Amino acid sequence: MARFGRVLTAMVTPFTDDESLDVDAAVSLAKWLVEQGNEGLVVAGTTGESPTLSIDEKLTLFEAVSAAVTVPVIAGTTGTNTRQDIGLTVEAEKLGIAGILAVCPYYNRPSQAGLDAHFRAIAATTDLPVLLYDIPKRTGRKIETSTLISLGNDVTNIVGVKDAAKDPGETAFVIEATPPDFEVYSGDDPMTLPLLAVGAVGAIGVATHWCAPDHVQMFDAWNAGDAAAAQAHNARQLESYAFETSDAIPNPLPAKAMLRALGHAVGEARLPMGTAPAGLSDQAREVYDRLVASRG
Repeated sequence: MARFGRVLTAMVTPFTDDESLDVDAAVSLAKWLVEQGNEGLVVAGTTGESPTLSIDEKLTLFEAVSAAVTVPVIAGTTGTNTRQDIGLTVEAEKLGIAGILAVCPYYNRPSQAGLDAHFRAIAATTDLPVLLYDIPKRTGRKIETSTLISLGNDVTNIVGVKDAAKDPGETAFVIEATPPDFEVYSGDDPMTLPLLAVGAVGAIGVATHWCAPDHVQMFDAWNAGDAAAAQAHNARQLESYAFETSDAIPNPLPAKAMLRALGHAVGEARLPMGTAPAGLSDQAREVYDRLVASRG
């Protein structure tokens, strides 16, 4: 059994019409996601618009969501400022969360030695398990395989990686060269099934906001050794994967549009993401209706 569950959603952050944090909507959404089959949640990750949230808003979310559900809640406590990240991690640990998501620092593009020191410094400040987040498309810097292997072997509470690097071959090397309890979670929905093939244990998804039942079926089939069934469940979700982000309409705009179409008061995204283009919620509803129809 995966430490944090097999199917997790990187939650959007709900806002009111004036873009204030909507804690009640976040709690309601978290409970619904669990009802849909999510076995864990990530709060204040990229999909949760973490760069636009204040420290106080993040702490409020961590406390409210972790108190509202019984599944593991992983807190996105890091960004590009190691000292600030350490402070937020220390405060977050007091609020009932199950683990820390530590993203590769973005924009300042540190060396691999800098990344190694950054993650070690954060892990040293907490007793919680730390999940690294490797997403070079957004951060501008890959956490190299050698760095992941070193951290996974040397730092007891660095327990895995959310992998959005799109290279299952390199992921296989990481899995082979780290302890058995070092876990890989897919961080890129279209890559989940390929990553399962090399040893990933779970997914931290975006389409899982509305595809959690399909993900559960895919994982059940894969774990039962039925690769054909797993492929069929994955194929059913391909349109949702394509919908969830694009250069023209990046994540989390489509996810928020989908949730609004399904009746959840999540509001629009804060700038610089901003308001979704006209018609996106209608498109979302069509994608969802076809997904449901395909379930049979």
